[in-house]
Amino acid sequence: MQQIFDKANSVLLEINSSAPANNDELEQFRIKYLGTKSVLKDLFGHMAQLPNERKKEYGQLMNTLKAAAENKFEELRQSFQTGKSSKTETPDLTAPGYDIPLGTRHPLSIIKNKMIEIFGRIGFAVVEGPEIEDDWHNFTALNTPADHPARDMQDTFFLSEDKNTLLRTQTSSVQIRVMENEKPPMRYIFPGRVYRNETITARAHCTFHQIEGLYIDENVSFVDLKQCIFYFAQEMFGRNTEIRFRPSFFPFTEPSAEVDISCFVCGQKGCPVCKYSGWVEIGGCGMVDPAVLENCKIDPKKYSGFAFGMGIERITMLKYQINDLRLFLENDIRFLKQFSAG
Repeated sequence: MQQIFDKANSVLLEINSSAPANNDELEQFRIKYLGTKSVLKDLFGHMAQLPNERKKEYGQLMNTLKAAAENKFEELRQSFQTGKSSKTETPDLTAPGYDIPLGTRHPLSIIKNKMIEIFGRIGFAVVEGPEIEDDWHNFTALNTPADHPARDMQDTFFLSEDKNTLLRTQTSSVQIRVMENEKPPMRYIFPGRVYRNETITARAHCTFHQIEGLYIDENVSFVDLKQCIFYFAQEMFGRNTEIRFRPSFFPFTEPSAEVDISCFVCGQKGCPVCKYSGWVEIGGCGMVDPAVLENCKIDPKKYSGFAFGMGIERITMLKYQINDLRLFLENDIRFLKQFSAG
């Protein structure tokens, strides 16, 4: 009879000292002590062998055993669910670490940095300016007075009722700030975000990025401009790239031109990227208008210069053959993962 009590007490010690370390071991604990064929069921079966005066004592012991098993199981189950272990474990310092996923540069940053690098090789330094501008630097000093029809080409976000404060529509405003405060020679590029009040579509957005360039010195000619653009096009799109200039109009340059490059995708054979024309537009350029030089107190009889502008989104879409401008601002991980940390 005493052997039955001793066996029950031994099982109680086992339960209290048991320490399953994971869910698999916890399940084995449950089967052993709380399952349909558990140790406790066997012990309950010994009740019939005991005299009546000891049955109550044995029953209380068995209830203690069952409660101990149930409490232990529930405590460990909850700790595993919350990730907290009731047992303090020493970490294995020799185990390999977890891989940390690395992010990548945004495609616009990749192309912007590449453009800055290319122009940097031929002496262009980087200058940045404010995105909130005044009318003088954004329009008037650039030969675009209040009644100039060219203002209609750029739907502007004005920030004041008198329309003197606005979000810049072009980084040309930084060119004016440089020319006002420095003396030639000067050779700069001006990367930055610009804003225009346009309907958002696959081909247009209310905010985008530009890189504009400015070179002013004595005896600067259109030939210098052509060679600068030609160098950039070959470095960005490949050594076989050709360029062409189409006459155009910009109020701050004269003469002005749109710049096309030979299609680097199809080799001018015709494809969707070049709309089967063999040529792809990349930006605008021209010789700085003498009136702009005068506005900045630079003598147009002594100095001349050229300016150019390119959309970073435009170059990026061409380089990676992206057909929807909106993808650049949506932070879609599936889209961003396509680009290396270049």
